[in-house]
Amino acid sequence: MEGCCNYNHYNFLTVFLILLAFTTAARPDSGETNREFIRTSCKSTTYPNLCFSSLSSRSSVIGVSPQLLANESLSVSIETAQSTSAMMIKVAHSQGMTPREVGAMQDCVEELSDTVSELRKSLGEMKQLRGRDFDMKMSDIQTWVSAALTNEDTCTEGFAGKAMNGKLKTVVRGKIVEVAHMTSKCFGFDQHP
Repeated sequence: MEGCCNYNHYNFLTVFLILLAFTTAARPDSGETNREFIRTSCKSTTYPNLCFSSLSSRSSVIGVSPQLLANESLSVSIETAQSTSAMMIKVAHSQGMTPREVGAMQDCVEELSDTVSELRKSLGEMKQLRGRDFDMKMSDIQTWVSAALTNEDTCTEGFAGKAMNGKLKTVVRGKIVEVAHMTSKCFGFDQHP
């Protein structure tokens, strides 16, 4: 009798595992569903490829939530602005820069600090998007993100002109454009609950 029960238990376990394998294979991968949600959402942004590449690694956090997508987008923008600011601080302390270049770098670092602050305010407000004042909060968020973009433009303007080192100008503009592109993608998402 004992052999019979063990055999039935073994058969049941085998059938269960086979069924589990088929049902798991038949279900779409939630990771792929999440990535597809991000890809589709990013199509509405100014820089869809940048949007997808910067957010796809966060697909498990985002899921298929428009609000989490917007939160993560702001988080990525903050991280990019912070790392660019840190790089600018290092460059500002390097040797061989003219007083004008040093001044432009310091202004740029200050503008990036303001950008980080405005994006953090946006993220804080984004996490509280509910209720009757949704439209007012969205307006505040858009204003802060817009101000962050203005800061980035102001930074690059400081490097205009022939008196600036060409290599430095190229590096700074490249990094600021990266921050601006990351920031501008925040506008493309619909966060309405």
